[in-house]
Amino acid sequence: MNAKNTHSRLQPLQLVQYALLTVGGLIMVFPYLWMVSTSFKAGGTWFNLSLLPEAFSLEHYERLLSASLLPRWYLNTIIVAVVATASVLFFSSLAGFVFAKYQFRGREVMFTLILATIMIPTEMLIIPWYVGIASLGWIDSLPGLLMPSMLTAFGVFVMRQFMANIPDELLDAGRIDGVSEFGLFWRICLPLSKPALAVVAIFTFLGHWNDFLWPLIVTNSDHMQTLQVGLSRLSSLETGADWGGTMSGAALASVPMLIVFLIFQKQIVRGMKLSGLKG
Repeated sequence: MNAKNTHSRLQPLQLVQYALLTVGGLIMVFPYLWMVSTSFKAGGTWFNLSLLPEAFSLEHYERLLSASLLPRWYLNTIIVAVVATASVLFFSSLAGFVFAKYQFRGREVMFTLILATIMIPTEMLIIPWYVGIASLGWIDSLPGLLMPSMLTAFGVFVMRQFMANIPDELLDAGRIDGVSEFGLFWRICLPLSKPALAVVAIFTFLGHWNDFLWPLIVTNSDHMQTLQVGLSRLSSLETGADWGGTMSGAALASVPMLIVFLIFQKQIVRGMKLSGLKG
């Protein structure tokens, strides 16, 4: 009887919590819905807060795809995000494996120094990055866009924390069967680290997809710019802001991020529980 009373007393509180969460969710999602709606509005009705366009129009998408370099910006961003994510996954998992499974002098000091780089603001690294890439002749090129982000301290940390919990007995069994040291990493540790790999891949991909500062600095020509830099030109007040084109471009730019979240949301939660909170 007491349990039933307690349960009935908790229901109104839960309803209030759900109501507050629903209101908060609607407030957060409204700007995105308005952006998508505005991309379909005819010119002159952009600032109407209604979510339903008065006149449904595809003129902004047609103009954006035909009269701008959006396809090229999209391709550049995909290449940078995919290649950088693949590089971070490989090198971060390899470094995490070494720090987690091998004992060597200075291991903890090196790992601490790697983690310390997380505290360095990106703005402080821009100048040495630029000088180094300029000396290699990679300004305004894909290698220049990619080079600073081929390995991240966050990826090394997540992979090290996860791999530290893989039993050493599995590696010993592999050595008895004649597996090489790289084989232990590639054939045993890496397949068992899929949750952590998913976390690193998702955050790395989204980070590079939304990156603005470094592509803005390292690219000069229009055809080498990434999506975020290109879209910023559409909303430039100096050249006359194209709000319809900006909203259409932003809506198209958000599609990959939505797909990633919808497909991998379970992996994000599971990976953070298994790797980010351990050790």
